[in-house]
Amino acid sequence: MAAELVEAMNMVKSFRVSDLQTLLASMGRSKSGLKQDLVGRALRLVQTEYSPELLKNVRQLYESRFPKTSGWLAARRPDGVPVAYSSLSSSPTATSQGADYLNGISKPNTTPAAEVKLVPLPFYQTLETLLLPTELIAQNNEKLQDSQCIFELTPNQADQIRNASELRPGMRSIQVALRICYTDSIGVQEDQYPPNIAVKVNQSYCHVPGYYPSNKPGVEPRRPCRPVNITPWLHLSSATNRVTVTWGNFGKRYSVAVYLVRVFSAADLFSQLKLCSVESAERCRERIQDKLRFDPESEIATTGLRVSLICPLVKMRLGVPCRVLTCAHLQCFDAVFFLQMNEKKPTWTCPVCDKPAPFELLTIDGLLSEILKETSEDIEELEYLTDGSWRPISEERERDRERERSNTPDYPVDICIPEANGHSPAHSSTSLTGKSGSGSVGMSGAVAPGGGAVVDLTLDSSSEEEGGGAGGDSEDTEDSADSPAPKRGRYNYDKDLVTAY
Repeated sequence: MAAELVEAMNMVKSFRVSDLQTLLASMGRSKSGLKQDLVGRALRLVQTEYSPELLKNVRQLYESRFPKTSGWLAARRPDGVPVAYSSLSSSPTATSQGADYLNGISKPNTTPAAEVKLVPLPFYQTLETLLLPTELIAQNNEKLQDSQCIFELTPNQADQIRNASELRPGMRSIQVALRICYTDSIGVQEDQYPPNIAVKVNQSYCHVPGYYPSNKPGVEPRRPCRPVNITPWLHLSSATNRVTVTWGNFGKRYSVAVYLVRVFSAADLFSQLKLCSVESAERCRERIQDKLRFDPESEIATTGLRVSLICPLVKMRLGVPCRVLTCAHLQCFDAVFFLQMNEKKPTWTCPVCDKPAPFELLTIDGLLSEILKETSEDIEELEYLTDGSWRPISEERERDRERERSNTPDYPVDICIPEANGHSPAHSSTSLTGKSGSGSVGMSGAVAPGGGAVVDLTLDSSSEEEGGGAGGDSEDTEDSADSPAPKRGRYNYDKDLVTAY
């Protein structure tokens, strides 16, 4: 069933708008909205309401579009590539290998009343079910409860754990994982820890992920709810393993399950992403043209879309551009860093728009991958055009700078040069280029011929103790009787005009 579910989801990802609308209408769902909305709606439909009738409709639509590609799934996911979406539910015979107990009460060959299904996790592939999801039952009215479960490993399971390779020191690729979720039979359940949780395996407490401090003020720390690795404390033999879960009884119902799983690293998921989910450059161009297609009902015509080549996660140039199929934007983020961050702290959120970004909806942008190879490192932004082509933004900015520099006027600066006797005539001035200028107006606020504003920088309250000017010509001497002697500044300079900018 897990393989069929993955096959159906991959088929849905390749559907066109008409195919998606047909599928949704056949299942009584709304067929209105943009393509990314239709894809997300169809994928949720396949995940939550999977049935033979739905699979039949998906296959018929896919075969009508790709009649000669019956081996499409094998080509999209080659042999040897691990599938990380195995279903976590199993048949009742899965517990026949050992006794199944909860709270010390034996439950031979019976399945829990509430059929709880846990959500598949990208970094975990379920190999076998050791304990079906079973509800934690409170024994009294105390707030802290202890619930026990007992299971045994078969010799084959113990050998798988012993012979498994190491992902990193102390962590094997085959593990026994304990998962806890809400007791709810509607839909699939995400991992959810009860308050005050503690897990003890064979009388030894094992590590439970702690809280992550929040960088935002007023936001409480968040605990990442992920499977608990109980492998190091198990008896890898025919001996019975006893797991005790301490939990806070505050009105909500929880279920616990134990699985033998294969753990993948971020590098494993990246290899799987490269092999199975790469959108061709031609399909990316079609997507760009769809977004930039002229809409007669729109008052604003979009002629281009700008995309940054800098990853919003690490503020570095993109290495492997990746985005989510259901997101409306074309901006990408780096696939390697995104997977590494979710391996440490699983949030699976798009760093561009903060919408859900599950692994099965990630795709590598083939067009942007080609652009990154063709452009130099100094190109940080580009623009997609209506015909699907692109152009770098840096060249346009450089042309704007050159245009601004070429249109900047050259304003000369006039500097007054005093004569040897300390007097500086108001009419003589020299620019920085060495050319002498004339025609400066002898009053404050006048404009020089070069276009600069003329400002009087001497003090208005110059002292008058010092007498008339020395070294004047005969005409000045004759006129001195009729006009007062020129005032000088305190530094033995006449008032003069200096051009300011």
